[in-house]
Amino acid sequence: MMSEGAENGRPGGERNLPVVPEGRNLPAARDSYGYGYGTAAYAPPETHHESELAAALHYVIGIAVKWRTLILSTAGAFAVIALVYSFLATPLYTATVRIQIDNEASKIVEGGVQAPTERGGAEFQKTQYELLKSRAMSERVVAALGLDQSADFTASSPGLIGSLFGLFSGPSEQTDPAAEQERNHRRSVNRVKGNVDIRPVTASRLVDIKYTDVSPARAASIANAYADAYVASNLDKRFEASSYAKVFLEDQIKQLKLRLEESERAVIAFSESENMVQTNDKVSIAESNLAAANAALGQLISTRIRDEENWKQVEAAKGINLPQILTNNVIDGLRTQRNELRRQYEEGLETFKPGYPAMVEISNKIAEIDRQLAAEVAAIRSSLKAAYESSANQEAQMRQRIEELRGEVLELQKKSVRYGILQREVDSSRNLYNDLLQRYKEVDVASGVGTNNVFIVDRALPPGSPSHPRTMLLLAGGLMLGLIGGFGAAALIELLDDRIRTPEDAEKATGLPILGIVPRAEFPSGIVAELSDPRSPVAEAYRSLATSLQFATESGLPRTLVVTSAGASEGKSSTAIALARHYAITGKRVLLIDADLRRPSVHSTLGYDNAVGLSNCLTGMSTLHDVVQATDLDTLDFLASGPLPPNAAEILGGTHVFSLISVGLEIYDLLIFDSPPMLSIADAQLLGAAAQATIFVTGSGDGRRAIARNALRRLQIARAVTIGVVLTKFDTRSAHYGYGYGYGYGYGYEYGQGTDTGSAGVGARGLDSVKALLPKFGRRDAKTDHSEAA
Repeated sequence: MMSEGAENGRPGGERNLPVVPEGRNLPAARDSYGYGYGTAAYAPPETHHESELAAALHYVIGIAVKWRTLILSTAGAFAVIALVYSFLATPLYTATVRIQIDNEASKIVEGGVQAPTERGGAEFQKTQYELLKSRAMSERVVAALGLDQSADFTASSPGLIGSLFGLFSGPSEQTDPAAEQERNHRRSVNRVKGNVDIRPVTASRLVDIKYTDVSPARAASIANAYADAYVASNLDKRFEASSYAKVFLEDQIKQLKLRLEESERAVIAFSESENMVQTNDKVSIAESNLAAANAALGQLISTRIRDEENWKQVEAAKGINLPQILTNNVIDGLRTQRNELRRQYEEGLETFKPGYPAMVEISNKIAEIDRQLAAEVAAIRSSLKAAYESSANQEAQMRQRIEELRGEVLELQKKSVRYGILQREVDSSRNLYNDLLQRYKEVDVASGVGTNNVFIVDRALPPGSPSHPRTMLLLAGGLMLGLIGGFGAAALIELLDDRIRTPEDAEKATGLPILGIVPRAEFPSGIVAELSDPRSPVAEAYRSLATSLQFATESGLPRTLVVTSAGASEGKSSTAIALARHYAITGKRVLLIDADLRRPSVHSTLGYDNAVGLSNCLTGMSTLHDVVQATDLDTLDFLASGPLPPNAAEILGGTHVFSLISVGLEIYDLLIFDSPPMLSIADAQLLGAAAQATIFVTGSGDGRRAIARNALRRLQIARAVTIGVVLTKFDTRSAHYGYGYGYGYGYGYEYGQGTDTGSAGVGARGLDSVKALLPKFGRRDAKTDHSEAA
């Protein structure tokens, strides 16, 4: 089996890394300030199918696991405080009396209630609850039981707090007995009011009155007295309302009585002055006379019209052929006689001459009868005329009488209106007087009846066990309060802490992808010994980081790599050493350069000499061949920092750095610079501008978000290509990521040690196989290489 380097025919065993296809340029990552870092394509991994609730739950669990010691300690402290309090507190007993409050109220006037607020409903119930809590109710209880006379009750309030206050209070001074009595009364009232608890029973008219005291018997007696006081107060309120109503009604009755008497006197005076007689008839005499006169007038008019018609007919007629004449018996008899004489005369003319004495006698009789008829007709006409004139006179007289009666009726109606006004006032006053008198009698009767809408359902009994303190409840509450307080403190610390602790913090703070996560570990034998153990989590983490670097850019692994950090002691030197050794083991020729010309540390970590090094090359005093040092790995060389120059930034900013990189790339496959931290110096900026890529290292718990962003901003200004961030000193046990990362570090060794050569690195046997298959590179002579390069 041949190595990849030998297979590709390239010196140093450099592998051909996969190249991103053309046209697949990924966007450069940007931080929250809009700066882009490197040409590496990075987009923060999207959360797939993760809801906001799951993210919040994940965050809460993470805080709880990370700060479990603080949270548990706080909970334990609160639990201890609760237990101490439960053992030191004075036992208190709670007695309960249950009452029923109906929504009815005493009616004083029909259709109304004594007080508008006593209508049934939530408003009425709320009013009763507040009345139960009032100071007046507590004063009734104190007065009923004489609690202000009990020295035991008027002493300091019981309980742990009262006892503690009693320890610091001095001896009582001699005071005035009246003032002391007033103080005891006030203290007793306040104590009763403070210890009573009113609790309505949901969806009912029942109310529980609870009273707490150090004595169970006294608690029961005060609770019962409280219920009795409320019942008595309710009755007193009703009696007071009835008494007030009686006084009010008495005053109103007196006033109405006077008004009624005045109205009646006014009616009598008016009747006397106007000579009016009040009868039960609805129609007055004048109105009756007027109606009778109108009826008589109608009859007279009819008679006058008839007589007038008869007279006109008789006056206009020339003969006697009128019904009024023909119906007369005298005229009818005379006409009969005349007709008989006329017949005799006509018969005599047949025999005698008109001058015949018999004929003359008959003619004289006919003339006498005609005279009598004429006289009779004239008499009839005179009678008809007299009848007509009499009817006309009667009609005129009746009309005059009607006018007189109409005037009397109108005058009477005017008087009746005034009389009616006075009478209505009398009736109204009398009705009001009678109604109020009736209500007064009802109130007078109701005031002596002891009905009430408040009933005592269950009286209080002395409690058998204390209601306070409840040890288990206090313990549970203390634990819960401690857990909440501890978690709140942890969340506050997390909110105020701007240190970079987790990979997510590093990504959010830098805007760069996470290239690797190195767990926190102690190196008692040094970093080299730790890396030599393939089972070490640190070695596994750095192998994973090295694998990630091969895919960090479009062209694969950069050949010049600067490792820097924002501050000191964040693990950049260890990272540079680990990467150099890893790539050297895989067959690449690697040069590790300690570029920290202010406080170098790689030479002491690896155990090499620092007499000559980078500073000699950059100042032109030595060549690379003269100062490079061999290591325990054939493909790894080390270039120390050399003597510390006074002007490190000027040396690193010259052209010698580019010359050194150019010469080094002709000899080595990979140059790794251990750069000084950013801090406030420009060394790392200068090295980042000269190299192909820069790795930003931050220590978990050491790096600050603002400092990291400031450092990356300075690298961006220097046009350094920062390809990612490495999180070191990560404590997998304290973080909520610990399971996944900790499990992944040892996963390769559980299933066939040395056979898993995935992205996480090679196992122990695999590492030996790789070493055996690497081409046997003889160490070049540095001077020869330098001369060849020249």
